[in-house]
Amino acid sequence: QVQLVESGGGSVQAGGSLRLSCVASTHTGSRVCMAWFRQAPGKEREGVASIGLRTTNYADSVKGRFTASRDDDKNSLYLQMNSLKFEDTAVYYCAAVFTSTNCYSRSLQVGDYRFWGQGTQVTVSS
Repeated sequence: QVQLVESGGGSVQAGGSLRLSCVASTHTGSRVCMAWFRQAPGKEREGVASIGLRTTNYADSVKGRFTASRDDDKNSLYLQMNSLKFEDTAVYYCAAVFTSTNCYSRSLQVGDYRFWGQGTQVTVSS
């Protein structure tokens, strides 16, 4: 069983920045697809950013503001969030899935990921 632990959430004013981190309990590498999702109250969980081997995909709502990165030497995934908006308020989740070959997936679909963190709250005040 793979455990994912997020950190870095908090409260920030609109226009501010936060950096989320996610650490996996096992080695991540080219055969692990990883992604960030978020869920606002009363809404479905939605994909924010996915990152595989030399490929990154972003939801339209965060393009140009959020940057996902990973450090497989540290088994970690990051999400730099700039120019935060009130509508970015949500619980943010880290997700991962192991693949049999190098991960070139750009998926932002909940069902494509097997392992999930417990989430970290991001609150943006207007």
